Amino acid sequence: MRNLSRAPWPYTLADAEAFIGTWAGDPGLTFLIFAHDRGRCELIGGIGIGPLEGVPHMLGYWLTPAAWGRGYATEAGRAVLDSAATLGIGRVVAGHYVDNPASGAVLRRLGFVATGTCSTIRSLGRGMTVETIDYAIDLSDRHNARRLAA
Repeated sequence: MRNLSRAPWPYTLADAEAFIGTWAGDPGLTFLIFAHDRGRCELIGGIGIGPLEGVPHMLGYWLTPAAWGRGYATEAGRAVLDSAATLGIGRVVAGHYVDNPASGAVLRRLGFVATGTCSTIRSLGRGMTVETIDYAIDLSDRHNARRLAA
């Protein structure tokens, strides 16, 4: 929870209900991530591209720690970026907390490039403002490449 900006800690049922309530209208591209292991289907995370603090297309994701390092974030990230490109979204931004370099590695594997800037964002999980490293990706080339391959 400490690496999420919009999830408070402790996370209560009321917090979950309030979060789901924000899906009214246009929540952007919002998906749950499931692992299918040994005949079981288990919720392990979520990913989406949507508005955050005035930015229209920001990528965000979370995974349960048991799923870290297994490629789920990269696989889900590719799928959500492909969906965004198909919908004509040209540019997506993202960021990671300075003390969470693993998330930066995921962003770089997805093709995001560091912008050379840092921002601060309020982290409800940490109860404080945290410095982030900013990234962006241009999806117009990705969409054109997919159309040419089809």
